[in-house]
Amino acid sequence: MTRIVIPALLLSLALAACTPEPDEQTEAAEQSQAAAAEVAQPAGEEPLAPPPAEGSCDDTQAQWAVGKSLTEAELEQARNDAKAQTVRVLKPGQAVTMEFDGNRLNVDQDEQGVVTAVRCG
Repeated sequence: MTRIVIPALLLSLALAACTPEPDEQTEAAEQSQAAAAEVAQPAGEEPLAPPPAEGSCDDTQAQWAVGKSLTEAELEQARNDAKAQTVRVLKPGQAVTMEFDGNRLNVDQDEQGVVTAVRCG
């Protein structure tokens, strides 16, 4: 019986000695986070810029275009009214990118070229 108890006791003590104290775990986690932050942002460089604002486009100012077939001049007027930097005409079935651009005016048209919606993005 003693032959089994003594090795079990020694194994328990060895495992207990290997378990770091909670303070050591906290310190190790903090060091790891600091190292990760340093790798993400090397010393001497400026912090990354915050994400850009949603944009200045205001589609409510170009809603007058809905229901009309727009000329190039009217598309430009809608862009100016919405204070957008660019305008994108979207036709049915056309492949489009899905990224959001807060400075772009999207003009949706039907098969006949009539504007069905005007929105920013």
